[in-house]
Parts: sequence; structure tokens; C-alpha cells
Amino acid sequence: MNEGTGRSLIVHCDGPLEARFEPNVSIEQTGITIHFATLEALRPYADQYATLLDQGENERLERFRFPADRERFLLGHGALRVVLSQRSHSDAAALRFDRGTYGKPVVAGSRIHFNLSDTKDAIAIAVGGTHELGVDLETTDRKVDHVAVGEHYFTIEERASISDSNDGKRRFLEFWTRKEAVLKASGVGIMDDLRVLRVDLPANRMTITHDAFKSMAAETYHVKTWTIGDPHIVSLATVLDPGPVRFERIRH
Repeated sequence: MNEGTGRSLIVHCDGPLEARFEPNVSIEQTGITIHFATLEALRPYADQYATLLDQGENERLERFRFPADRERFLLGHGALRVVLSQRSHSDAAALRFDRGTYGKPVVAGSRIHFNLSDTKDAIAIAVGGTHELGVDLETTDRKVDHVAVGEHYFTIEERASISDSNDGKRRFLEFWTRKEAVLKASGVGIMDDLRVLRVDLPANRMTITHDAFKSMAAETYHVKTWTIGDPHIVSLATVLDPGPVRFERIRH
């Protein structure tokens, strides 16, 4: 439901940059790290991950109809537990999750900030910082009619930028990950009309009227976009400028 009055929102956007992976360092570091892995790299750990999930996660796992969806959920949530246990010095299987109003998970009894995103062949987990964050990952291998989807979800200016790009599909996915990252950072997660968010300029100023988004979104977001090799695009949204963001392969 939308109200007649709105409030202002500013979304600062930067990128796309090329993600550069660094050697694993002490887990004492406090900045934001984006942990990335392909599903292929995580498959050897599937049996280990299956022992970590709690009852609620196992119930969600069983509700997936297709094996590929079940595998992606198992690998993503198992890896999430491993990453969070390393960052918080805790037992991966002992972690308990609460959920916000619109389903965003938080670690019960902890102030650690994190967010998980998956695509058909990879996952990304952002961890750290002092405020809520959101991350979204997409693969350029996905099949999408970016022109038709853009007509429904993107502003006139964003559609023009996509049309003018040498690679319209890639530009579309850059914008899509930015929008999704902001919604995930706000805790709303899903919103029908993504045209309320403009993300094509370095500084995007807009008025938002969506009830939940108005009440939950910060006044400003900083969004950074990276490419991971050729096939993957990831965007991170934070309330404050995150400064340098590390990229690491998920380790065990």
C-alpha cells in the first residue's frame, strides 16, 4: 500500500569495479568482506553443511521442488553458517537466526551484520560493518528479457542507459543488483514497483511513498558494484560509505 505523501531518499552509486580477491587474513578484521564461491567449489562440503542446518532450515530445504534449488539452498546456508562462525568465533551448528518484519535474518543475540545472495551457480555473503547492509549477486548466464523486464521495473532514464550501453543485458543486471541490494539493506526485501528506486547516476535523489519502504529505509544508501570475472555481477548497499571492501573465497 502506498500513501499520498513521501519522503526523500538518496542513493549514491559507484562502479562497476573489478573485484580483486585477497588472501585470507585474520578474522579479527572488522571491515566489510564479501565472501564468494561457485556452487561447484562448495559441492564437496555438502555433507558437512547438511549437519549444520537447524530444523527450520531443513524444513525450508524440503519444500523446494527441484533438486537444483535444494542444492543451492543447502550450499548457500551451510556456507553462511561457516562464514559467520569464523567471523564470530562460534560453533556453526549452534548459530540461531531470528527474522525481521519482512523476513531478513539476523543472528540471535549478536550484532553482526550480514546478508546472503545466490544465483544459479554461485553465492555471495557480505559480513561486517556497523550498520545494516544488503548484497545481491547475479550471473550474466541467466536468461532474461532485459528489455521487457526493464519496461516494468526501471525508470525512463535507466532504460535509456541500458539501451545506449554496448552490453544492455550487463547494464540491466548492474542496475538490478543495485536495486535489490538497497531493498535488502532496508529489510523490506521485495517490492513490486522497483521504479521508485533510481540507481543509474552517481547520486540519485528520489521521493519514496511505499509504506514499508518509507518506514524502514535509511535516508541515504551507498551502493558499490563489482564484476567477478566475466559472468558475475555483485552490488553492496550500506547506510554509510563502507570504505574499502574485501573480497575473499569462502574457506573451510
